[in-house]
Amino acid sequence: MALQHQPTAPLHSAQDALRVLETVARYTAGVTDIQLARDTGLDRERLAVLLRMLRRESYVEQTTDGSYVTGEALDRLGAARGREEAVREKLQRTLDRLRDSVGAAVYISRYVDGEVSVTQYADGPATPKVNEWVDFRVSAHATAVGKSLLTQLDHAGRRDHLARHKMARLTSRTITSDKLLLSRLESQPPTVPVLDLQEYAVGTVCAAVPITAGSAVGCLALSLPVEHAHRLRRAADELNRNAAGVLLSLAI
Repeated sequence: MALQHQPTAPLHSAQDALRVLETVARYTAGVTDIQLARDTGLDRERLAVLLRMLRRESYVEQTTDGSYVTGEALDRLGAARGREEAVREKLQRTLDRLRDSVGAAVYISRYVDGEVSVTQYADGPATPKVNEWVDFRVSAHATAVGKSLLTQLDHAGRRDHLARHKMARLTSRTITSDKLLLSRLESQPPTVPVLDLQEYAVGTVCAAVPITAGSAVGCLALSLPVEHAHRLRRAADELNRNAAGVLLSLAI
């Protein structure tokens, strides 16, 4: 199985943010935004956006004189002991904040050993998670999560997955033709969120965006009750804008 080598906006943003973070870390006494712009080659406006994200995620802090230094989140993730738990806790805080920002349950999913796996999520009383009435591992053809992950595989990888999992009709909107599904996956722009409009479950709509770096296939997704479907595209756009922060936590 190979990845589709298609760059995404979150990946570009995470790569730029990593460059900024690495530069800040080199200046133990602090560094100005002017020096950061010189060292990274980023324009001031782009740099300002990235610094806001890094401050929000506690990867950098701004001192009283306006300089930037590494933040407590980076220090915690940099410790070898308990690193895995620290990453998980950082991702959970990011997901909780994103849930409140977009007003929807949000999920991180990975494609591991040929299977779909939801690894973390954030929900709440006003933002209920999807009822997994059919195992996500066998319903990738019907979910935004599954389709987003499949778009990141090559054609052979997609065919292999569909050969192992029968495309069952879960609702009247579910695609059960592998030819039609493969055609749609092939034409899906990498920068446009993948949608599930009641294909997995009646009463639920979802959106997902890729958060892939290197050989790890992943996505960030949200779900809404169908009565909030009018908010789906706006929420999906916000999800896409915030995906870089999640990808950054996975990359550090």
